[in-house]
Amino acid sequence: MTLKQRIDADIKQAMLAKDKGRLQALRSIKSLIMLAETEKGGTEGIGQDTEMKLLTKAAKQRRESAELYAKQGRTDLEQIELAELSVIEEYLPKQLDEGDLRTRLVEIIQRVGATGPSDMGKVMGVATKELAGQADGRAISQTVGDLLSNTDF
Repeated sequence: MTLKQRIDADIKQAMLAKDKGRLQALRSIKSLIMLAETEKGGTEGIGQDTEMKLLTKAAKQRRESAELYAKQGRTDLEQIELAELSVIEEYLPKQLDEGDLRTRLVEIIQRVGATGPSDMGKVMGVATKELAGQADGRAISQTVGDLLSNTDF
């Protein structure tokens, strides 16, 4: 079952349950998918990689909006963004915790043969591909920077 089919089925369930918040989040995801399909020419669906990139981007946008609303004291809008974020995260792969991320990055650093901060580009290229959807790019970058500055990992 493709992501689009899962979203369609979940939209029907949300409509039957009269869950407006979930329905709004699911419709925004479906809109992103349909927009990406039409950009590619509309004849064939989008790949799983593209779907994950769309969901990751949508989750990041919701997270940043929620932070902004929290700083402005707009808890009503913050709650809406966080609710949509939780729906989007249901379709993303499980996120790595800090320890697992560090372990995976150490493996990548050793495989690539990185020895210091000057090798950050090599490591980031491999890490962002392998950990796509499993960790935030900012967290990956920060952890790689820490690991490469402390070469005794």
